[in-house]
Amino acid sequence: MAPPADLKAGETRTGRPTLAERLGHAPGDRLLIVNCDDLGSSHAANRACLTAMTRGLATGASLMVPCPWAPEAVRLLGDLPVGVHLTLTSEYAGYRWRGLTAGASLHDGDGFLWASREEALGRIAAADAHAEARAQIAAALAWGVDVTHLDTHMDVLLGRPDLRAVYLDLAAEFRLPLRLASDAARQAARARGLLCADALLYPWPNRTRQVLLAEIPHLAPGVTEVFAHPAEPGPELAGYDPRHAALRGHDAACLTDPEIATLLALHRVRRISHRALRDLQRAG
Repeated sequence: MAPPADLKAGETRTGRPTLAERLGHAPGDRLLIVNCDDLGSSHAANRACLTAMTRGLATGASLMVPCPWAPEAVRLLGDLPVGVHLTLTSEYAGYRWRGLTAGASLHDGDGFLWASREEALGRIAAADAHAEARAQIAAALAWGVDVTHLDTHMDVLLGRPDLRAVYLDLAAEFRLPLRLASDAARQAARARGLLCADALLYPWPNRTRQVLLAEIPHLAPGVTEVFAHPAEPGPELAGYDPRHAALRGHDAACLTDPEIATLLALHRVRRISHRALRDLQRAG
């Protein structure tokens, strides 16, 4: 949203500097975080995230620590900006994973994390969610990941007030920015000194390319985050996620699309990573 007409670009009614200004940019600059979700979920996702970050548009990724391919992701991406995609579900019928902790409310009868967001929200105890999410962050740090931010797989930690409190508590403990979808949630985070983007583009389950083509020309000044779910097309992706294989393959292509890069340059949209927000939060 653009500032009211009686305010200068980037100014607030309190006179406080905007997030863009605090990051060292001009008040009217348009900054975009381009994040790859589901890093570590598969070899196909790892390869696509790496390509998007080293030869494409992506400025960061979010690691699913409980997944079997997470260690490979850490090895492949090295010191690239990586956050933790706090994971409390295991949604694929033929490919499941367990939590890092033994909380009874976290797991189904087969010992796996719940298969759907609805099941997770209906059964997970906040204390178990806190222990599990904290263990995932600690594991990433122990693996040598310079964790840049937190977000939440399938929005589970945004689905109940007590789980949102867990999410904010962990961001405060580890001094990390986080992804939030609503103005109310962003205000609650800022009240605790936590940083998050000013706005969020939420493509899923639409095609990210179409969302970017429509939104980039009208992007407001400040920091906007967009996320995608890239994975290389092939038998692995088709095997574990046949329902969304085409969409994930599309996202992989979108994040290396020269037309999108040209559009960003045309509208003077600068790409940044969560690492800039993380460093600002810790400096402040």
